[in-house]
Amino acid sequence: MVSVAAWRKPWIMTRHRTAIALTLLLTLGAATVGIPAVAAPAGPGVTTSAPTTAHVTAPDSTVVDALDLASHRLRTVETGGDTRDLRPLDRMIGDARVVGLGEATHSSHEFFTLKHRVFRHLVEERGFRTFALEAPWSTGLRLNAYVLRGEGDPRRIMREEFQRDYLWWNNTEYLALVEWMRAYNLRHPDDPVQFMGDDFAWAGPELYDEVTGYVARAHPGLLARVTSLYRGLRPTTAAGAYIEQYLHLPYAERKERADRTGQALRLLKQQAPGADRAAYDWAVRHATAIDQTARGYAFDFEDPEQLRAALRFRDSVMADNVAWWAEHTGNKVLLSAHNGHVAYVPDDPVHYPKTQGAFLRDRFGDGYVSIGFTFARGSFNATGPEGEVRRFSLGPAGHGSNERTLDRVRHRDYVVDLRTAPQPARNWLLAARPTRSIGTAYPEPEYDVALARSHDVLIHLHRVEAAHLRDR
Repeated sequence: MVSVAAWRKPWIMTRHRTAIALTLLLTLGAATVGIPAVAAPAGPGVTTSAPTTAHVTAPDSTVVDALDLASHRLRTVETGGDTRDLRPLDRMIGDARVVGLGEATHSSHEFFTLKHRVFRHLVEERGFRTFALEAPWSTGLRLNAYVLRGEGDPRRIMREEFQRDYLWWNNTEYLALVEWMRAYNLRHPDDPVQFMGDDFAWAGPELYDEVTGYVARAHPGLLARVTSLYRGLRPTTAAGAYIEQYLHLPYAERKERADRTGQALRLLKQQAPGADRAAYDWAVRHATAIDQTARGYAFDFEDPEQLRAALRFRDSVMADNVAWWAEHTGNKVLLSAHNGHVAYVPDDPVHYPKTQGAFLRDRFGDGYVSIGFTFARGSFNATGPEGEVRRFSLGPAGHGSNERTLDRVRHRDYVVDLRTAPQPARNWLLAARPTRSIGTAYPEPEYDVALARSHDVLIHLHRVEAAHLRDR
């Protein structure tokens, strides 16, 4: 498997668009395409501080006073126990059908445990029934089979599915969430919660089996044609190896594969649904997921505009999958993704045209609510400059940053509605300032983020610690 360093260094130093640049598309965070990285910490656990930004001055204390008035203290970030401290969040969410809950790193314990806690509260108090993760569609189906019916071992599923660019999700925190969902369904078999994946980088063999199985039952005369169009595409290797092999295919071959999956999808859509409309709809959706995977790899990454289009495509796909799920299941959905995906505006608009949050707002209007995360200090797991997965630690945020001011609020951990914050906090929240936005690789640059333009609601945590990765 090619390490992150193998693609990161050629890309940053030479900006040569090779097929390996697609890994940038799959780094599960805000895109850092072509942007030089800041210097790396000297070693594991070394504490660093964010660089100061000279052109941004420290806010007046009245901003902190206003945030004090608007903020609501969180009792804990850990799972279990009383969730009455989350009731202010209920008012902020209102009648939203989809709530995007971000993360400022891809591998910090408190982001994952608080998502678990928020989801449990929304299930029990607000009627939410689906947890959506920035993971492949077929991965979601396997975990959902366990959550709904107890099929398989979640530890093995996570080990097999969360590989390569998705390894960050194979952690004890998400395992606890999945096991809680299964336990909930055992107590509520007639009103279950569900798990879905909204991403596209891997289409597991189950998807191909679902589509061809449906065609064999409902339209047997088309089976030979669909099987021919899918030839050589059904994975026969592990997820990580499959992604790695796809990355090395010539552009022409990747494009030809997408042409074939598109033909299969159109052929299926042309058929009458028949008596079992639900089976037809799910088969079409599985074929759509197969096509999304092929099309996600079928951009010319040597062309900067094509790379921008690929980044836009990914967020549009994730939004479309979440919207389809919400509309076809009738479930309210908590969407877990990076801040850069659930936001309304991109951190890096030069390379990242449009976010998943913006697509969902287009689709649902006020029925979509975005919640961002910030943190003042702490640790996280990420891939270092030499390609190794390791723990990084950060000290207090730099002067002039959003986090520096947010951490002056009287509460250690709190939630605040950015839409209704009183002045002068409201104007302060509308201005862009350096903000930590850490994806799968570190170091990477900070971006200037206007919090109130990016999110509806913000959760600020004083300290986070690295998540507990499994099978490492």
